[in-house]
Amino acid sequence: MKKMQQVLDVRQLTMDFGGLRALDSIDLTVSQGEIAALIGPNGAGKTTFFNCITGVYEPTGGTMSAHPPGKAPVVLNRLKPNVITEHGLARTFQNIRLFQNMTVLENVMVARHCRTRSGIFGAVLRDAGTRREEQEMVDFSYRLLEDVGLEKHVNDLARELPYGAQRRLEIARALATEPFLLLLDEPAAGMNPRETRELDALITRIRDEKGVSILLIEHDMKLVMSISQSIFVMDYGRLIAQGSPREVAENPNVIKAYLGETFDA
Repeated sequence: MKKMQQVLDVRQLTMDFGGLRALDSIDLTVSQGEIAALIGPNGAGKTTFFNCITGVYEPTGGTMSAHPPGKAPVVLNRLKPNVITEHGLARTFQNIRLFQNMTVLENVMVARHCRTRSGIFGAVLRDAGTRREEQEMVDFSYRLLEDVGLEKHVNDLARELPYGAQRRLEIARALATEPFLLLLDEPAAGMNPRETRELDALITRIRDEKGVSILLIEHDMKLVMSISQSIFVMDYGRLIAQGSPREVAENPNVIKAYLGETFDA
């Protein structure tokens, strides 16, 4: 079987906060075209892991490298968050961080700016190239809203959206940066069963239609088991298991530390 190309390679990632070791020598890889999940109890270090690979935290030790398809690998250590985004990693947050008083379309357009070429002078002079690029930004952003089913809300303020729609808007905003790896931090949090089913389909469609690899943190085990090809399990800052959904579901360490009981994979 042909080995899939890795898009994220993390080795011995360690993060200390004073005397507390939040991440302890984590090894994790995501392959191109894969949906992978990072699970574990609250406080296990999952969001800290995301914060390290997206430049919010500078890890105490270890290496983090991204492998954009068709491009040279990029070492993520010591890069700023906006630079990491420009290299093709995008994320959503456990707590929704939309621009609540901007329209749905404007929220997506703001993220799209990292892929535009017009600088301050273009914005002031409003030359033909700048106007053309602005229209392309509007068109691109609107298509993303269509992709996530929010086109009818294009002119609504973000704060006026239902909760599940705000989650989808965050995903559209992340996709506006044209990532090759999308990091989703508890995307199903607070969603009802219907919204979760729609999210399940959306995540799979993003992978299939846009070719975006996905790493998600999630507590909804039904969603994790239904869409993930590989699962990594953390507990107290350490990786205690990894494998396919079935392998993880049957792992006694996982059952003891997190799941509490067996379940259908």
